[in-house]
Amino acid sequence: MEAFSKLSGLVVPIDRPNVDTDAIIPKQFLKSIKRTGFGRYLFDEWRYLDKGEADQDCSQRPLNFDCVLNEQRYLGAQILLARDNFGCGSSREHAVWALFDFGIRVVIAPSFADIFFENSCKNGLLPIRFPTPKIGRLFEDVKATLGYTLQVDLDQKIVILPTEEVFDFEFDEGIRQRLLQGIDDIDVTLAFSDEIKAYEARRYKEAPWLFE
Repeated sequence: MEAFSKLSGLVVPIDRPNVDTDAIIPKQFLKSIKRTGFGRYLFDEWRYLDKGEADQDCSQRPLNFDCVLNEQRYLGAQILLARDNFGCGSSREHAVWALFDFGIRVVIAPSFADIFFENSCKNGLLPIRFPTPKIGRLFEDVKATLGYTLQVDLDQKIVILPTEEVFDFEFDEGIRQRLLQGIDDIDVTLAFSDEIKAYEARRYKEAPWLFE
């Protein structure tokens, strides 16, 4: 997992609540567990005018230019601004993989679905919660300002606006440390590999029949 510390990135706004994981990555694309290659299908039914299929070449597909993600001003965005309950619906981890593969590194919203929030943190995508008034302010600023960027500092738990205003945010300390170090659940387990091996060796001596 990539470590996350600081980011200065362009912001793209998704101005609707209850964006579910089926919208983020439709079910027909859930045929791989490689974690990569899903970015081209992100918000597939919103970004394209035709119906997408798995392993399809998207380079010649007709784009829906009413979709904010296809607007020239937001191309290359790394920060997604969203409304309430982002990532609701099914628990598919592919939703986070698709966002990350597309280039999104931070999602800012008033609230997230619990499983989506957990999946984000386990894959290096930073989900930040701000109160609704601050989110509303950011939406207004993003839409009014071409090339609107934010500076995100996970170490200090702050977001710096172009006006140099600072919005601070709360974040679980254990998860924050994992993101800063770029370690996931497997890495945490492997840190205790010596203790695990010692336990297995001891158990083998105590109850060898369990290993037959």
